[in-house]
Amino acid sequence: MTTTAPALTVRPIDPAVHATLLVRDDAGRPPVRSVDHEGGAPLRCCLSRALPGDRIALVGYAPLRRWAAETGADPGPYDELGPVFLHDGPCPGAGSDWPTAFHGGERVLRAYDRRGHILGGVTVTPETAEAGAAALLADPEVAVVHVRALHFGCFMHEVRRG
Repeated sequence: MTTTAPALTVRPIDPAVHATLLVRDDAGRPPVRSVDHEGGAPLRCCLSRALPGDRIALVGYAPLRRWAAETGADPGPYDELGPVFLHDGPCPGAGSDWPTAFHGGERVLRAYDRRGHILGGVTVTPETAEAGAAALLADPEVAVVHVRALHFGCFMHEVRRG
C-alpha cells in the first residue's frame, strides 16, 4: 500500500487576530512595543524576520486556544500561552510556501488530535521540517501541528492539511 503525504497549509497568525493582539493579547495585557534596531525578530504575522528599524510588538499568544475556538475542541490543560513577535501595525502577510528562511534552527513539531490534546512530537531541522509536518499529518488522528522553537519553546506557526 502506498501512502501519499498530505498537502500542507502553513498558517501564520491570522490578520484579524493580529489586529486584536495589538490591542490586548491573549493574557489580557497590552503589547510591549519596540523597534527592532538590528532586525531579525521572528514575526508570526508574516513568517519572516523583522528588518532593521521595524516596529514590532511582543504579545502573549495562545495558539491552541485560538484553534480550539475555531474547531470546537477543548484542549483543557494542553492550552498554552507564550510570547510571540508581530509587526506593530499593518503586515504584508505570508507567502504560501514553507517558510524555510524563517526556520533558522532546529524546531519541535507538536501534533494535536481533534480534541486539542497532544499526541507527540518530533525535533526537525530547517531541511526536514516540512517533511516532518507532512509525516505527522499523514496520521488521521492528527488534526493540527504546531511548529515551535526548540530552545525557547515559542510558537512559530501552525500547519494543517492542505
